[in-house]
Amino acid sequence: MQFTTVTIKTRTVKPVEIIDISAEVAAALSASKLDSGQVTIISRHTTAFININEKEEQLLEDMETFLKRLVPKDGNYLHNLNPVDGRDNAHSHLLGLFMNSSETIPFAKGKMLLGEWQSIFLVELDGPRQERSVLVQIAGI
Repeated sequence: MQFTTVTIKTRTVKPVEIIDISAEVAAALSASKLDSGQVTIISRHTTAFININEKEEQLLEDMETFLKRLVPKDGNYLHNLNPVDGRDNAHSHLLGLFMNSSETIPFAKGKMLLGEWQSIFLVELDGPRQERSVLVQIAGI
């Protein structure tokens, strides 16, 4: 068994943003030269998450709208009274309760075994941010 670890960095430009990172993860897998195993993708943040879903523009807009409505930014949250980094981002942390910080995807013959409509997304909940970091660990043979 061999392991490869790669970091994907991206910048976000909107308060809530869904960014397709499928190509970057696939490139990391290809560069590993491994045939079969698992790819684990983990967000290294508490207000940005990993999700597997369908990439369709109107659906992505629906997702962003849903997240904004589910936990409004202007709610009366205790965390915002004394935020650690000066950002009123309690809503972002609360939304994170419904999301995954990581996903694991099997691969064979050097290709991820995602479904036809599945893409890998970084879901930004507290943007814009100059840099977001996603760790990709590939384990395989």
